[in-house]
Amino acid sequence: MNLLSAVLFVAAMLSALIAMVSFWLPQLTPDQEKLSPYECGFDPLGSARLPFSMRFFLVAILFLLFDLEIALLLPLPWADQLPSPQTTVTWTAVVLILLTLALVYEWLQGGLEWAE
Repeated sequence: MNLLSAVLFVAAMLSALIAMVSFWLPQLTPDQEKLSPYECGFDPLGSARLPFSMRFFLVAILFLLFDLEIALLLPLPWADQLPSPQTTVTWTAVVLILLTLALVYEWLQGGLEWAE
């Protein structure tokens, strides 16, 4: 237990030291270059605070949904070793049919159109 408390003490002291140094180390004098939203050398052409389109977020969420589908179906080849592989195949088919119907619905509603 003594070794554990020593490790915890050293970790706590290092964390406190790094936190204190991080407040003193940076230069806190902002100038025009630091406040500029662009760092590539080009002059800004418009506002950097333009809102994103909701269509962008919809496509991103759909991508995450179908990416999650692949993650859920990855263990499927090993599922045939279970006591009831027919049940596993049935549930997999139900999930795939449900996601396919959702994709068809989004397609018909125009949710996958990037530009209107």
